[in-house]
Amino acid sequence: MTELQPKPKPDSIDPVLWSRLQAEAKSPFRGLRQFVYASCAASGAIGGVVFFFKLLAGRDLQATVPNLGVQIGVVALMVWLWRIDRPKT
Repeated sequence: MTELQPKPKPDSIDPVLWSRLQAEAKSPFRGLRQFVYASCAASGAIGGVVFFFKLLAGRDLQATVPNLGVQIGVVALMVWLWRIDRPKT
């Protein structure tokens, strides 16, 4: 079985467009995934701030502490996913 070799760039395609197409073929939907990671991390950060201030105010500590932990976990997960999805250079 032969390994697939990348086809040479056709002369009629702009080199910048060709490099973008090759990058998209290697990692499809990276931009969309990174947008989702950033959106979820921002949502978790906002929720974390809200629950942090509820914790400082001393309101309903039995519900606030686990919720703050979930928000911190969401932000940590999104940062980790963002880091493993970076291009390998």
